[in-house]
Amino acid sequence: MSLPEDEQRQLQEIEQALYRDDPKFARRMRVTDPRVRYERKLICALLGVAIGAGLLAAGAITHRVYLEVTGVVIVLLSLVWALVCWRRYAAGVRPARSRAGTKTANGAKSRPGQTRRARMMQRMEERWRRRQEGNGGMPRRTWN
Repeated sequence: MSLPEDEQRQLQEIEQALYRDDPKFARRMRVTDPRVRYERKLICALLGVAIGAGLLAAGAITHRVYLEVTGVVIVLLSLVWALVCWRRYAAGVRPARSRAGTKTANGAKSRPGQTRRARMMQRMEERWRRRQEGNGGMPRRTWN
């Protein structure tokens, strides 16, 4: 699903302002894709499972209990790590579920079917609009 032209333009303006304000952070966010990071972690976890299984087998063959225990611990920890990484990877791929009729931060009721991301984008657009007006969204104080 593509964004309308005006929303794409606003998003590009926000992105350019981010690059101007904090180029180091913007470069890091542009380079880092969470799915790639979780995919690497998942591969490392599966490698840990293989190493743990190898230690378990070596302990069973040589009758060394400490190798078996170490292998079991490594396998279990690696499986837990793999499960966590898989869930986070899969959550990043699937679209977010919407909560119909939830309240936003300012107490207004959101429209049914509006996703959390859409509400966040509305808040960001509103902040951007106030920022461009010059007062940053904060009421101006007058000192007498």
